[in-house]
Amino acid sequence: MAKDGQFVWVDGRKLRVTNLDKVLYPSTGTTKGEVLAYYSAIAETMLPHCVDRPATRKRWPDGVGEDGKQNSFFQKDIGEGAPEWVATGEIQHKDHVNEYPLVNDEATLVWLAQLASLEIHVPQWRFDSAGKQQNPDRMVFDLDPGEGVKLTEVADVAFLVRDILSDMGLPSIPLTSGSSGIHLYAALDGTLSSDEVAKVAKELARSLEADHPDDITSSMKRSLRPGKVFIDWSQNNAAKTTVAPYSLRGRIAPTVAAPRTWRELASPHLKHLRFDEVLKRVERRGDPLAELLRDDAGERGLAERGAEKLNEYRAKRDASKTSEPVPRAGRRDVEDSRAADAGSGSDAEGDSIGFASGAAANTDARSSLPRFVIQRHQARRLHYDFRLEHDGVLVSWAIPKGPPTDPKVNHLAVPTEDHPMSYRHFEGVIPKGEYGAGKVEIWDSGHYELEKWRDDEVIVTLHGAPGGGLSGGLGESGHCSGSKRFALFRAGESGGKPRWMIHLMSPANATHATSAESATSATSVERAQPVSSMRAPLTKQTSPSTPTQSRTPTLSPMLALAGSEAEFSRLDLDEWGFEMKWDGIRALVEIAHDRTLIRSRSGADISESYPEFFGLAEYVNAEAAVLDGEIVTLGPDGAPSFSLLQQRFGLTNERDIARARRAAPASLLVFDVLEVNGQDCTRLPYRQRRELLQGLVEVSAGSEATGGAPVAVPDHFDGTAQDAADASAELGLEGVVAKRWNSAYHPGERSGDWMKFPIMHTDEAVVIGWRESTSDAKGFASLLLADRTETGDLSYAGRVGTGFSSAERRRIRTLLEPLQTSKPVVDVPAEAQRDAQWVRPKLIGEVISKGRTRTGSFRQPVWRGWRPDKTLASMN
Repeated sequence: MAKDGQFVWVDGRKLRVTNLDKVLYPSTGTTKGEVLAYYSAIAETMLPHCVDRPATRKRWPDGVGEDGKQNSFFQKDIGEGAPEWVATGEIQHKDHVNEYPLVNDEATLVWLAQLASLEIHVPQWRFDSAGKQQNPDRMVFDLDPGEGVKLTEVADVAFLVRDILSDMGLPSIPLTSGSSGIHLYAALDGTLSSDEVAKVAKELARSLEADHPDDITSSMKRSLRPGKVFIDWSQNNAAKTTVAPYSLRGRIAPTVAAPRTWRELASPHLKHLRFDEVLKRVERRGDPLAELLRDDAGERGLAERGAEKLNEYRAKRDASKTSEPVPRAGRRDVEDSRAADAGSGSDAEGDSIGFASGAAANTDARSSLPRFVIQRHQARRLHYDFRLEHDGVLVSWAIPKGPPTDPKVNHLAVPTEDHPMSYRHFEGVIPKGEYGAGKVEIWDSGHYELEKWRDDEVIVTLHGAPGGGLSGGLGESGHCSGSKRFALFRAGESGGKPRWMIHLMSPANATHATSAESATSATSVERAQPVSSMRAPLTKQTSPSTPTQSRTPTLSPMLALAGSEAEFSRLDLDEWGFEMKWDGIRALVEIAHDRTLIRSRSGADISESYPEFFGLAEYVNAEAAVLDGEIVTLGPDGAPSFSLLQQRFGLTNERDIARARRAAPASLLVFDVLEVNGQDCTRLPYRQRRELLQGLVEVSAGSEATGGAPVAVPDHFDGTAQDAADASAELGLEGVVAKRWNSAYHPGERSGDWMKFPIMHTDEAVVIGWRESTSDAKGFASLLLADRTETGDLSYAGRVGTGFSSAERRRIRTLLEPLQTSKPVVDVPAEAQRDAQWVRPKLIGEVISKGRTRTGSFRQPVWRGWRPDKTLASMN
């Protein structure tokens, strides 16, 4: 064909194409014409995954080369000469605005192919009709094999990711990337921001890395990837893109990012697919990824299956007469359930936070579980409707006598038609003359853990709402949420119809609970005994250079004063030693023989929350000791992550603690010693205490402060104050603590012998209220804060509205509501009082800010999390 090319009509658009005979893939002889033909043929299947997403293109004008390594380049902006009919969207970057093409039709896709854009990359979010960036509608994981890792081994990791996503209620679909690895996609409902989704994805990757350290890495460091599968979670960031499903790849052969089935992924012969193979598969099998599409992109799959299950439900109801939700024929009630979820707030979301009660913590941690509702239905005869979320609908039974309260007595459970998901929010009166006429009330609702689901048997553990029917028994209500385990089973037939019964079971761990609880009780008794009461007889010491006789057993940590930049610059290396400021929570650890007691800065016993430290005594070369340190959780980069550590706060349930421990394993960084074998070390100079500590605490081989053993003694920094600050910044740490070499340890005092110099401004503040949100009735717009003045009084310190996820906003609101009061505890500017709700000053949090305004408010604060180790009296 002539270089000048020709005009063709594509999807009603006139498009000029050139060099159709040019070979773009020399190894297979694939031409530009074949590339254009592929994108034209695959457009109907590919476009729903790209529509309204800004497209970044990777172009190979001269082809991929004989070895697949020919030069290419990324193009983000639409560029000059684009047809006027190409839809575009604008993105504001730091110093400029880029206009991106939107791959919304076949003509645009073919036009991009004409420009040798072999690869199309898109983010996980879309523009709305007004050109505004929406929240992501899908989550992605890019599983990349390190050197020496086979594709089938990557598939093994894909199954691990799939299982976790499935437990979260997120079905996923795999793609062989066409390059080297595997992509996993899971559909989202659009309620989470990109930052929130990325955070969840990061924690998932981190937890798998912790469980499979020899096979998986979530670190961005390439040096850690050989022999492992890298789980790249970062492509969920709003600024990141992933190669689009069905896009060609610029490799040595014309392979495709091809959606696959899980059955295919289990094959030992798994391989990447070429474009011709993909076209044949789509023609024969359709699109495996279609079921993840949302409504506005042509939702199919799940919606259609749910719709079929509701045919009987719709046939019994007239939407114009009944007050019940009646989804339109041919569609599942996707919009109804989403709208109800957004406004209801009846379902707890995310992990428990801070110092939530055991019941609240357990409920919060179950947001990813399927849902249930039990409704009290006063029809012709009173009965209770028992409904479980399953495969997009509420599978339902009518229980005339209600859920059983005695394991010895089973109740009849009559199967009824499947109900739409939105029915779990329904309360009201069904009009007389209509099917099921009578009053319907929600008796209890929440989430359930599925143990078994067969055609003839279902076993579930229900976790109800605070004050729900499960917490107090039939017809009663309690002040805490109830958890009950039920078995529904088929017990023959009656009148030609299946006859089911429901049985109240013992908790799933009841068989082991007795011994486990006994062990826990025994352990608690041991740990409740303070080290001071377990000390060996003391030998009186008179030398000032050795530990002196033990003083009072009441110990509190020594605290540092906040220093200024000017003070920091004047610190003398001969007078001061420097330690890194660790981003964790302070802990005093008492050890006696094989027993360990861990107390927070406020004196609370937090031993049970950190079972990884139960064996701490084996690392300490003494019969008894009291150590001062910091509990930290390490992020993927090896630096302490305070946000990750939040997952460990306030947990009391063993299963919740075990789950959090896997996701956020803790380490103890020890930096001081107060007692050894009952002898007081606090009067020793800091230099001697450090020397004593080095021989007292051992770390197992190969472990360091950045990971490995549960305990480590990080070295003090050798160098100047500025060198220490530079090292802290490079390591991503909080700052530097300077300690006077000749200083004693002053328990419970804030002394100038220790001075802290944070790199970022972190401040403690007490929450005194919240401002209502216009978009989420169960959350809040911002928290209102106060801090302590030099005289000890409270003073208004502004408000913080960033740093929270939607789930966190709801959890925090739940914590604050019981503390409500009618008036603010401090003087608050009139503009801040609008839409404000006030609380008693009980809960302490921490914010990062850029300093203070003239009026004393935090400047651009960001929420960091709760400080359960702090009280109002101990605030900085």
